[in-house]
This record gives sequence, C-alpha cells and structure tokens, in this order.
Amino acid sequence: MLKYLVNYCCWMSKCTMLCVTCLLFIACDEDSDQIENKKEKVEIEEVWITPPQFNADSAYAFIKKQVDFGPRKPKSIAHKKCGDWIIKKLKSFGFKTTEQIGTVNAFDGTKLPLRNIIAQLNPSKKTRVLLCAHWDTRPFADRDSVNKNQPILGANDGGSGVGVLIEIGRVLQLEKSDKGIDIIFFDVEDYGAPSMNSRFFDVQSMNDSWCLGSQYWAYNLAPDYIKPKYGILLDMVGAENAEFPKEGISRQYAGYYQNKLWNMAWEIGHMKYFKKKIAPPITDDHTYINEMTNIPTLDIIHYAVRGNSGRFDFGRFHHTHSDDMNIIHKPTLNAVGETVLSFIYNI
Repeated sequence: MLKYLVNYCCWMSKCTMLCVTCLLFIACDEDSDQIENKKEKVEIEEVWITPPQFNADSAYAFIKKQVDFGPRKPKSIAHKKCGDWIIKKLKSFGFKTTEQIGTVNAFDGTKLPLRNIIAQLNPSKKTRVLLCAHWDTRPFADRDSVNKNQPILGANDGGSGVGVLIEIGRVLQLEKSDKGIDIIFFDVEDYGAPSMNSRFFDVQSMNDSWCLGSQYWAYNLAPDYIKPKYGILLDMVGAENAEFPKEGISRQYAGYYQNKLWNMAWEIGHMKYFKKKIAPPITDDHTYINEMTNIPTLDIIHYAVRGNSGRFDFGRFHHTHSDDMNIIHKPTLNAVGETVLSFIYNI
C-alpha cells in the first residue's frame, strides 16, 4: 500500500505531494506518541527481595556480652575490653575494620580518649549504606534516685543498637550483599551535660556536649570517603513495648527514607513499634551526620510522645541503673532488625 501511494504521488503536483507527505509524517508522529503513552501507562511491578533471616536470639546474646563487661564508660577497663571484642567480632564476619582514635573534651573539662570503630563490607562498592549506633554508656545515673554518680550498664542505651547491628553484620556477610555497608560504632556519645549551667552560652552549646564521637568523625571525614546513599542510626531499640516515632531531625534531612522505612515496617507487620507519630527533633548522632556530611540519616529511637502536649520520654529506665538485661525484649529486637534488613535489600 505504501509503495502504491508513493508511485501515485510521483505525477501529482508538488503541492499535493507536500500535503500527502505532511500527512504521513503527522500519522507517524501520532503513532509514535500513542506508543510512548502506552509505555508510560505500563506500571513496572516492583520485585520484593526477601532479606536474610534476622536472629533475635543472636542479637540478644551480643547485647548480653557487652553488658557482661560492665559499664562501658570512656577510660574504663570494661570500655577497652568491649571495644576489643567488637572489633574482633566484626573482623570475624569479614568486615574491613579500623579504629578512629582521638581526644575530646567533655562538658566538665575532662579530656577523654575517643575510639570510633568503623567496619566496611564490600569497601570498593560505590553504592553504600551507613548503619550506626553508639557503644559507650552513660558515666553516671543522673535520672536515678540512688547511686547517681555511678555509671550505668546501658543494656538498652548503648548495648541494644550495637547488638542489633552486629547481628545485621553477621547475616549480611553470609548473604554476600551487593551493596557496600559501613557500620560505625561511635564513642563518647553519652557523656553529655545533664542540664544547662553556666559553662554554656546557650542550649545549642549544651546539646553539642553530647555525641562527641560522631562530631569527631564528621569533622575528620576523609576526602576520598565514598558517601553512603543514606544512613540509619539505632539508639535504644531493645525495650519491651518500645515506641519509634518519626523524629524531627530525621524528617528534616532524611524524610524520604524515613517515610519509606516506616511504611515498610507496617507492611511487614511491625506497626506496634514504628508509630506514625511526629516527634520533636532530638540531638543524637544523626544530627551531626546530617548537618556536617550531607548524608541523609534517620534515627530509630525509643522516644515515647505522650498525648498532644508534646511531652516525651525515653522510658523509666533511661539513664538509671534499671537499664539492664531485664528490660531487653527479643520481639523488639526482631522488629528493628527485620525492618532494617528489609530496607537495605529493597531500597
């Protein structure tokens, strides 16, 4: 048919030929547009990648091992022994593990040795994910009614995030993840000032007395460091009936990933823990990662918001001697570990 049309056009006037040619082009364009529109309407089905099995018993054992060393306050023997154990454990999983050593000044003028533990799986991969937690514990029980000047065991505040991430590291190396994974355990997070006093110019300077390990890491980031696509901070993620709301700093800097992760937690059945409540911003390690490195990092943190008043708390055991293994709940560990693993494999 097309051949006949071309032959017929040969003896037509130049004007007629031009019209036919234009019509042909228009028809082709219309067909092309229709094809493109159809392509756009075809929905690409997302394939769910089943993550490796998270073992809550294993995570619980990793938390207990830390607690058995005793309070991991900076400059203590327990702190050194626990750090040595963490490094040995990560190396046994095949992670390239290094230490970032430094000295920082605490709010009370004390000079503290700092030991950030950095572990990498698939260090040459360009697509990377950052997972982090702090591994030190509070050097005093400022929210307790007894022995307020004694350090706490920090099973939840310190131990739980580390335990969950060590277990995640264990299963990731078994499954040979196609992503690069950076696990960082920050030191000297929990040595912050208990309240505002004359040492500080304002509330911000008081807040900055916390999270000294993550601040040090962010200040000293290597020029050739391959920045991860996103980061997830775990803090106090082991207590029974823990509540993880959508915290403010995370919403500001990593809102896209926060929404994705919370939705995923609901899809796999962990809505009991991952609350779709909005919580005020909090100073934590992710604050400095976001502000100083531009790595969008969200915080999964036990942070219970009470009613419409905006009041919140971190649990009755927070910064007390009750923060021991008795409050660690395996279903909570499983909810966090399973959600984070699902996120890593599907985002």
